[in-house]
Amino acid sequence: MIGRVLAADFLKIRRTLVWFLVMLGPVGVVGLQAVNFGLRYDYLTKQYANDLWYALLSNIQFLAAPALLLGMTLLTSMIAGYEHQMNSWKQLLALPVSRFSVFTSKLLLVLILLLVSCLLLAAGSVLLGLLLGFGMNVPVMHVIRISLFPLLAGTPILAVQLWLSVAVRNQAIPLTAGILGTVLSLFSIRLPDWFLWKWPLLVNEAGRPELNVWLGIGTGIVVFLIGLTHFTRQDVN
Repeated sequence: MIGRVLAADFLKIRRTLVWFLVMLGPVGVVGLQAVNFGLRYDYLTKQYANDLWYALLSNIQFLAAPALLLGMTLLTSMIAGYEHQMNSWKQLLALPVSRFSVFTSKLLLVLILLLVSCLLLAAGSVLLGLLLGFGMNVPVMHVIRISLFPLLAGTPILAVQLWLSVAVRNQAIPLTAGILGTVLSLFSIRLPDWFLWKWPLLVNEAGRPELNVWLGIGTGIVVFLIGLTHFTRQDVN
């Protein structure tokens, strides 16, 4: 059932700007770092001579986390907003599909789109490092860490944004909440570890990035279930 609903959701976004946003995020992040290292190549390579790959990937990670949060905000709003604008929630829920399938499909759709974006970021990061002449000894685990871990750690934020976007017809509310969270994430290193928008930065007092991943997955499931429960009981227009 979920597979058929998900296939229908993919058809709905076929002629929208969704795929453009999916590619814009990683291209923008890698492109900014290409300009950064291109303009300051001599200075940066001397400063980080001991580990050029680490320097590059760390700089990419600093930009990738807020870009990911902004992507979650925009994608969930666009996908849910399409249903609101077309007044199609009642028609959709009148079909022989469960509300569980509808809500879960929206989450899976955004997760898949963000996963594609994260994979593009990983490929772009490696390509940039090779073009900059940092050698063939690519730190694969570090690439995976900066590309995929923030998505897993940010699962509860994704669930919150989807919940808001589906529950509220006026998309200015989830957009404002998501943009505010993204801005706060830029300064969240000094905030407590329980602050959700800090988790995609993979920073915590324990110094264990994987802790944010497990907390994100666990909390994300809880928030998803709360949002699903609300959606199943909500009257939609």
